[in-house]
Amino acid sequence: TIAPPSPLTHQRIEMNGILNIDKPHGWTSHDVVAKLRSLLKIRRIGHTGTLDPAATGVLLICIGKATRVAEYLVAREKEYRAVLRLGETTDTQDGTGQVIEQHDVGNITKPQLQAVMRQFTGDIFQMPPMYSAVKINGVPLYKLARAGQTIPRPTRPVHISHIGIDAIRGTDVMLNVTCSKGTYVRTLCHDIGAALAIGGHMRHLTRLRVGSFQRNQSLTINTIEQLHR
Repeated sequence: TIAPPSPLTHQRIEMNGILNIDKPHGWTSHDVVAKLRSLLKIRRIGHTGTLDPAATGVLLICIGKATRVAEYLVAREKEYRAVLRLGETTDTQDGTGQVIEQHDVGNITKPQLQAVMRQFTGDIFQMPPMYSAVKINGVPLYKLARAGQTIPRPTRPVHISHIGIDAIRGTDVMLNVTCSKGTYVRTLCHDIGAALAIGGHMRHLTRLRVGSFQRNQSLTINTIEQLHR
């Protein structure tokens, strides 16, 4: 919420609060921050947890004094809806990359998928993808990946409390994932495909929730523009 302006003063209004933004497809998290900074005419603003450009959904924006709680919001549990495409492995582990392996999916059943997914539930370790902002010796991995390099990188502990199957349509599996901060859902999709020995990648991703902030309560950029006129 944002503190409303007082009709009794012409002084500059101080904005403090948290905006629950529904990030549109194709925008970086920085794009959203830059747009809101320009629109609301405020400098002290930042997001809490990056979403890739191809992802949509909840992006929490802290404004003014609320930036002090950003680190606590980052640590909140997150919920995602993802589409896992089986039989295709990409170099980015998602649909933005190039397909580097293809396999016949065969007759994979829901019980088979559930059995494999149980291996990735609870406290697990993930290796950050090469196309990520994780830095090794001060260099973001994505810069090395774009230069054609693949380097060893340490795994990181994450917690996945739930992986549910909402539907299976051909080679696409609709997943619902609840996890801790730092979890790469595209790496989860990649690893599930690898465990099935047929490969896989994340086709789509939407963040449904961060802590108690739900997507069905979020505001679009267009709505913010209309309210600010």
